[in-house]
Amino acid sequence: MKSKDFLSVNDVSSEELGVLIEIAARLKKGEISKILNDKILALLFEKPSLRTRVSFEVGIQQLGGQCFYLSRDDVGLGVREPESDVAGVLNRMVDGVVARVFSHKSLEVLAANTSIPIINALSDLSHPCQAIGDLLTMLEHKGDFRGLNVGFVGDGNNISGSLALACSSLGANFTVATPTSYKIPDSVWEQSQIRSLETGSEIQWVEDPQDAVRASDVVYTDVWISMGDESEREERLKAFKGYQVDELLFAEAKPDAIFMHDMPAHRGEEVTAGMLEHERAVIFDQAENRLHGQKAIIHDLFS
Repeated sequence: MKSKDFLSVNDVSSEELGVLIEIAARLKKGEISKILNDKILALLFEKPSLRTRVSFEVGIQQLGGQCFYLSRDDVGLGVREPESDVAGVLNRMVDGVVARVFSHKSLEVLAANTSIPIINALSDLSHPCQAIGDLLTMLEHKGDFRGLNVGFVGDGNNISGSLALACSSLGANFTVATPTSYKIPDSVWEQSQIRSLETGSEIQWVEDPQDAVRASDVVYTDVWISMGDESEREERLKAFKGYQVDELLFAEAKPDAIFMHDMPAHRGEEVTAGMLEHERAVIFDQAENRLHGQKAIIHDLFS
């Protein structure tokens, strides 16, 4: 990729995104890369994680590198020290930073004050690593992105925004159903619209979940209350009433549709337990593909 950093799906062209998926698929099939030999990466995490932390730690080691973990208490990003000072220190000591932060602006400051790669492992605006793993999962189960219908039900958050960019970049159609007050941010939606014009895909927002799921090849949902939104819990539970993905809603999709959720899942809120255990649920394929997708990102950045 042309950028030294990977902060958003928008940092790569449609062609580069396709290459990342190809690399991920090859690595999953057993291709060996030791691109990180003699390199050390810092995992700078303001938010806790299972899939993200494990997949990066395992992936970095499989690529021949080493890594260490810095928690919110270890660094105090922007509190104990300005982000720019943290960036300056890490720039002198490590070969790359994987950052999981509350504010996307923190990533931008890190990137602007370093000469090493900065990888977005989640921010309030974007989760591009999840999108790469999700695309690999869709490709494995559906064979092609062109004409694929992806329906997302829930919050217009970092997951749905990254998916909108990813799908529109590769020719997949993307329909998102959210309450009016919880749409994907305008800046991300506008970028997705530009990509869709380039690839011929269709993206649209609807309010009714059935309109998003009907005739979909992929049905996707995510939590209604993300880390950092806990104070809005009651308000959000009220706003998202009717947006739960259950077996009845899933029946509106195509007979061979798959169900996706990036996890962790809140059973009884955005999804039923039955959907997570459904024969067409691919949630653990998604989880595994985080490993291969992130290895592809690292491989490309360090090549």
